[in-house]
Amino acid sequence: MTKAMVRRLAAGCGAGMLALYALLAAPAPSAAQAKPYVTETVAEGLDHPWGLSFLPDGSMLLAELTGQVHIVRGGKVSAPLSGVPAVEFAGQGGLFEAIPHPKFAENKLVYLSYAHAGDGGNTLRVARARLDGAALKDLKVIFESAPARKTSVHYGGRMVFLPDGTLLVTGGDGFNYREQAQKLDNHYGKIVRLNDDGTVPADNPFVGRKDALPEIWSYGHRNAQGIVHDGESGRVYAHEHGPRGGDELNIIEKGKNYGWPLATRGVDYSGAVITPYKDFKGTENAIVGWTPSIAPCGLTLYRGDAFPQWNGSLFVGALAAQNIHRIDIKDGKVAREEVMFEELGARIRDVRTGPDGLLYILTDGEGGKLIRVKPAA
Repeated sequence: MTKAMVRRLAAGCGAGMLALYALLAAPAPSAAQAKPYVTETVAEGLDHPWGLSFLPDGSMLLAELTGQVHIVRGGKVSAPLSGVPAVEFAGQGGLFEAIPHPKFAENKLVYLSYAHAGDGGNTLRVARARLDGAALKDLKVIFESAPARKTSVHYGGRMVFLPDGTLLVTGGDGFNYREQAQKLDNHYGKIVRLNDDGTVPADNPFVGRKDALPEIWSYGHRNAQGIVHDGESGRVYAHEHGPRGGDELNIIEKGKNYGWPLATRGVDYSGAVITPYKDFKGTENAIVGWTPSIAPCGLTLYRGDAFPQWNGSLFVGALAAQNIHRIDIKDGKVAREEVMFEELGARIRDVRTGPDGLLYILTDGEGGKLIRVKPAA
């Protein structure tokens, strides 16, 4: 029905009939307005789920902050695996991730990142173990951050393997030690690169410098809670929490300084100014920044057939904003940012791309959920 027809009918009809005719004349929702996906709950009642990864057979390793690793297979969550090391479950500390070695089908190795409590304080540890049925065996610690901290926050703890078989591990500044993120004699606020046995790659940027730890790959980070490698472009993306404002998404490059706390677009939680600089010479600028903070957590780069319109997009989970941001990347630059999944009404702890081309989401906290995202029918 056209608008002209509605006007002619309105001349001889009451308000109720006019409303009906106007409704009939309104355009139907377009296909573009409809969500291209549906969500379904794979598992619920999880105990602070924190990290998700995929084994070659499509089953998942699910890490809970409280110190459990489960295998999710066929929609069923296993009992906790035995052999997981004790973790420091306090503040933001606990078990962060469990990810398979790139050659897991051959060696069955799983890598764990977690907070560890020692006599001198807390550290970030990375250990590897062999998965044997429902047990992790032959566990060996291959990295421990130094020095120890007295705080139980800002650990980082996200991991990604690179095509050369080396492992990147994100770290945090421990909250009370932010100035240390600019110094190369410690692991505060650093991303480190390790060989798969924990030794230091010979081509790390600071190898041979007496004033620097050889594991360091990049520095000047606050609390990196997501990292991913793009196999097509070769880029590494990571995001990190700012203070009050100033969350960032960065392209991570060898030996680069990412500015914290010399430069930030955020302020301290008290409202105090941390630095007068939003940019600082010799440091890298973010490709995306969020003020107010969204509290980014979990990161994936989508490649798959289920959602061809999303190919090449980054998906950033958000704790405070309770949504997921899709970042459309073109030639390493942001072409578009779209806010999605607000209907979940939950803090997002992790988001991953499955080998089936579907998205998988972990919601935060006690009673957290594992959610699968499928194309709409």
